[in-house]
Amino acid sequence: MKIEDEIKQKPFKDAYSKAMVNLLYTNSYLVTGQSRLFKPFGLSPEQYNVLRILRGQHPDPITVSSIQDRMLNKMSNASRLVEKLKQKEMVQRKECAEDRRQVDITITAKGLDTLSQLENEVRKFNKDYIHLSEEEVDQLNNLLDKLRG
Repeated sequence: MKIEDEIKQKPFKDAYSKAMVNLLYTNSYLVTGQSRLFKPFGLSPEQYNVLRILRGQHPDPITVSSIQDRMLNKMSNASRLVEKLKQKEMVQRKECAEDRRQVDITITAKGLDTLSQLENEVRKFNKDYIHLSEEEVDQLNNLLDKLRG
């Protein structure tokens, strides 16, 4: 469905305005779907992102500021997200040996298990929500990389 139909708008004044609205609307569409997917696991999309970052770093620890740097949504509060995941026993916090002002974060077995349980569902979600062929997805990825240029 065209973006004009989705948001019940007359034609856009220019293609750049349409592209910006289209990207923002599509982001919201995807995040809403992800939220539904992660809800049964007690996770938000941002918490899922933190767990993925920690799994990529595993078994080595990482600081909260490094997590923040790697997050998809730079506006997220990594400290708050880590604290919520700690309460769910999916991450551990330890004082950094080299710098006592820093805190090292690692993913727990429960966090790894949760990601493992979600893996197939996320893969299916991605294919179901992105209504494009593999060739089109490659093209989209290249265009999005170029857009951020």
